[in-house]
Amino acid sequence: MERSQPTFPARHELKFFINRGDLNALAARLERVLWRDAHAGPDGEYFIRSVYFDDRANSAYYEKLDGGPARDKYRIRIYGLNEKQIYLERKRKLGELIAKDSVHITRRLAEQILSGNPNRLELSKAPLLHDLFLEMRTNLLRPVVRVDYYREAFTFPVSHTRVTFDKRLSTGPFPAGLFDLSPGIMALDDEREILEVKYDQVLPDVVRLLLAGVPAERSAISKYVLCRRFDLMK
Repeated sequence: MERSQPTFPARHELKFFINRGDLNALAARLERVLWRDAHAGPDGEYFIRSVYFDDRANSAYYEKLDGGPARDKYRIRIYGLNEKQIYLERKRKLGELIAKDSVHITRRLAEQILSGNPNRLELSKAPLLHDLFLEMRTNLLRPVVRVDYYREAFTFPVSHTRVTFDKRLSTGPFPAGLFDLSPGIMALDDEREILEVKYDQVLPDVVRLLLAGVPAERSAISKYVLCRRFDLMK
């Protein structure tokens, strides 16, 4: 059984740290021109929880720290603690380009995978589940950390542009249930939040102008690393 090799799309992802005051000011500018994400609640946000995987050597963690040019990360992601919105995802990164493979899975299958059991994944029609089976069998890939945050997102149709604020990043005890409600540990202990800008070939001028002059710090941010470091520092 061979791993799938999807075509890598020309999609860019830029990440920044931004303080909360500047974030609120930028959000007020964006909502005059861009569209709010349709998944947002009345407060303009929605909750995201991801459980990330790594191998026994913690390769995903250390490759990110070393700045390796090409990296894969597997995760199970849920939205709003809704068991009907559970996805297995693989994020592939090459420089500023990203690709994401995703497949909807049931709560029962998610809990099986999170228990470390890859049985019968190789029988699935979804190539991504085949690949996860191989990683779990050959590289002993297993779930290692929970990452929680609240997302405020804006969209623009040209170049499939998205501007997102990922707020109140926290990590919780693991292993624990995917729907565990225990309070987490804040991953950033200052006034910073995370700004992300994603687009296809070219960032539209109108979005570029809205972002111009915003006091944000460009950084190779990884929510996985920010949360995993608590475990690896023990």
